[in-house]
Order: sequence, then structure tokens, then C-alpha cells
Amino acid sequence: MDNKLKQLIQKEYKKCAVDPIHFLMKYCQIQHPVRGKVPFHLYEFQKKSIMELKDNRYNVILKARQMGISTLTAGYSLWMMLFQQDRNILVIATKQDVAKNLVTKVRVMHDNLPSWLKGKCLEDNRLSLKFSNGSQIKAVSSSGDAGRSEALSLLILDEAAFIKDVDSIWASAQSTLSTGGSAIVLSTPNGVGNFYHKTWVGAMEGTNEFNPIKLHWDLHPERNQDWRDEQDQLLGPKHAAQECDCDFITSGNTVVDGTIIQWYEQTHLKEPIEKKGFDGNFWVWGYPDYTRDYMVCADVARGDGKDFSAFHVIDVESMEQVAEYRGMVGTKDYGNMLVNVATEYNDALLIIENANVGWAAIQPAVDRMYKNLYYSAKDLTIVDTQVQLSQGFDLKGKDKMVPGFSTTAKTRPMIISKLESYFREKAPIIHSQRLLDELFVFIWNGSRAEAANGYNDDLTMAFCIGMWVRDTALRLRQEGMEMTKLALGGIGSNSSFGQGFSQNNQFGQRNPWQMKVGTEDESIEWLLDKN
Repeated sequence: MDNKLKQLIQKEYKKCAVDPIHFLMKYCQIQHPVRGKVPFHLYEFQKKSIMELKDNRYNVILKARQMGISTLTAGYSLWMMLFQQDRNILVIATKQDVAKNLVTKVRVMHDNLPSWLKGKCLEDNRLSLKFSNGSQIKAVSSSGDAGRSEALSLLILDEAAFIKDVDSIWASAQSTLSTGGSAIVLSTPNGVGNFYHKTWVGAMEGTNEFNPIKLHWDLHPERNQDWRDEQDQLLGPKHAAQECDCDFITSGNTVVDGTIIQWYEQTHLKEPIEKKGFDGNFWVWGYPDYTRDYMVCADVARGDGKDFSAFHVIDVESMEQVAEYRGMVGTKDYGNMLVNVATEYNDALLIIENANVGWAAIQPAVDRMYKNLYYSAKDLTIVDTQVQLSQGFDLKGKDKMVPGFSTTAKTRPMIISKLESYFREKAPIIHSQRLLDELFVFIWNGSRAEAANGYNDDLTMAFCIGMWVRDTALRLRQEGMEMTKLALGGIGSNSSFGQGFSQNNQFGQRNPWQMKVGTEDESIEWLLDKN
């Protein structure tokens, strides 16, 4: 090789070393699914993206499908490996095979480089590629400790919104990136409230270290509205909105449709008129109106410090949320709080979830002889109820009724279905951002509805219970369940059964044996019949 050629190669090598776009477009080839190996032609949005990857330490990419970003990331990784020494790149995806595909893209590009650009391979297998300059790339399966044991120059989380335990992976990676490593987090959307969504939102708001890169389908010069319409036909409108429009709201698998939750944020969401209580977590949107009927529906914290005790005060007829609490408080104090709030709101029907430590929250209501405490059919898995019912209650059918609402394998899907049904009809009036935030991360995990990993569903479950009771026990239409005062002795004209569940008559007097159902007054005097 003559000196002139050596100088040209050196000049070109130096240019590739500082300009990844020049390197990729002039020397790299990619494997096209139809045309085979073709030159890597970068569109303008890809050129801009790769320079942002180069100029920013942390990047989060929100992408439409088939934008060539995984291939672009592979090309950027190869450029880094060839022109920087001792670069350690780790690729994590939903499955090891998916991560392996990115390594394969790197290998294909490298194999087709001119000899003077190629690195000397010390290791080349399906999951890793290592050069003599100390730089390497490898793919691993997603696990909570992935990448924990080694210092990383670049961490790539491919389809991050779909990686299980990605929160743990990112937490583990923090120490490995602490010496100056960078990260590329890329994905199509998959619901809200997860690590990927939070990272994107934080990047857009400037509250984290990530640089946001959004790649909408219309950035691709070969796509037009006809292509987008075709995706609706191929994928369905909801999936197409996720895959093409980068729409977080329509993506994911939330129990309540994300667009409905968004509608609530735009229509009914408002700040409380007062935040009170010892911890400021009792939020009030409406003070007691003594012409209205209320219910208090409560979920009780497990007691492990990882969840909250939560309750709602709901106007029975309008289904408006008038107050809400979510906080960490001792179970006995919580029970007394519930009785006090229920009493304040016109002796509201008090519904307390009775699983586990829920009994301790119910006990103050029993001790204080709160007579509008909700009873349900006894669940055989619940401990003996005699102790719970010994404080002044003369029950009819002690063996059939227990105080509180029993959330079981049978009742849980029923109350969740009722929640979804009511929200689909946009029937409740919800004011709380806290509740709506929970609904955004209340998802289907297989056949079970629950909070996404790392989140809570305490307000959601309390509201589920409230909606079920309102639609069943309060309307007295379900079979196999009895209402509170059917189990209480002393039923008569001075009973509190009707308090909170009847309307004033024309003389301004309450008829305790009438309740409002729709626009009609319904007589419930049949409850007086003890036969």
C-alpha cells in the first residue's frame, strides 16, 4: 500500500471516528427482509436521532413501529465499539432472543465493513461480540440483577415498556453506570405508570436526566395517511394508536379504558376544598348535606407498611365522590376515623373490607354500636365472628352474617367488573387525582386485575366495594345477600336502617322504610317481616 492510499485511509478513518452518520451511511450494510444486504441509508429523523444519542448521556426513545431504531442503535453501538477502547455494551430486552437480534445486527454490519475498518474479534458467538481493543457487546435475559456485576459504558433497554422487572434492572444498573456510562431506553408505549412511561414523562418535564426522542410514524418519508389507515385495518384502532401514534393512553391493558380515565381528568377532576385530618390526607370536595344520602366504603391496609388504608365518601344517588382518605394510620384509629366520618355524613352506610386486619378496623364500629354498619353473607374462610359481634349486637342468623365486606376469590372479580361497567358508562363523578392515578396503573395481569408492579390499588379497591354495594345491597336486588338491619335486633320505627337511604317525604319527615331507586320511591317494608 502506497503512502497516498495510507493517508486517504487514515483521513477516512478519522472522519468515521468523529462522525457516526458518515460511518454508517458510507460503510455499513444492513440485512433487509426482502432485498437482502443493502447500504444503510439513514433518513433525516434517524440522522438527528443518532446525533442525540451521541450528545446526550441518557436517552429515552418513544417510537412508532418499524422505524429502524433498533438497527440504528446497533449501528451506533458498532461505531462506539470500533472507535473507542474498552467500551462495554449490554443489551437487555423482553427475551434473550430479542436482545440477541440486536447483537446480530451489529455482527452483520461489522462483517461487511472494509478490512481496514474491521476490529479484530477475540470473541464472536450468538450472544456476544468482543474486539481486541477491549470493546464488547453482549445480550442477556431480563432479570432483576442483569448487569449488576460489571461497569457499563452503554446500557440498551430494547422495548423497555414490556420488560418484566425493568424497575429492578434499572436500579441495579445505576451503580454500573456511575463512572460515566450512558443508556438508551427505547420502546413503543405499553400503558401508563410503569418505568418506561414515568421515564418518558420525566424527560419531557425535565425532572430526570433523560433526553426525550419521539419518533411518530409520520416522520418516516415513505409513509402517508393511506399507510396509517391500513394499520387500523391490520392492527385494530387501539393497537394501531399504540404502535404508530406513540399513544400511552390507548396502550397497555388497564381495567378501565385509558381514554375514559383521561376524560375524567378533563371533566370532573378538581382540587379539594379542604385537606384535613391529622396527616392532611382527608380530602373533601363536599360537606355533609342533610338532605342527601351517603355511603363510606373502606379498604384497610395489610399492616406491612407497603400499602395504605383508604376510603371514599360517596353520594348514593348522584354517585359523586365528596370525600376521600388515603394514608397510613393505626388500624384501631382508622376504625374510629371511619365511624366519625360516617356519623358526620348523615349516619352513612359504613362498608369496611374485612379481610385480614380489616377486623381490627371494624371492631370500633362494633364497640360503639354504629348501627349503619354493612353486613354481608358469611364467607366460610373468615375466622369465627362471635367475638366481632358480641358488643351489643343481637343478630338474627349469626352463622350467616358477618360485619363488613368479604373480598374473596369469588367476590373480587365481581366488584372489579362492576367498577369497569360503571366507568364505561361514565356514571360516577370522580374528583380525585389520586384515584385516577391508581386507575391508570390498575391492569390485567393475566386473569387477575391488580396494581402494576410497584404501585398500590387501595383507593381503587375501596371504590370497587362501594360501587358493588350501591348496585346490589343498596338496591336490594341481589340474591343470597342480606342488608345490615336484617341482621340486627330491635328492628322497628326507631331503627336507623332508613337513615341515609331514604328521601324526605312531602311533610319533611323521613320514612325509614323507603329508599330512592332511580326516580322512584321503593318501599322496603318487607324487611320488617321476620318470617
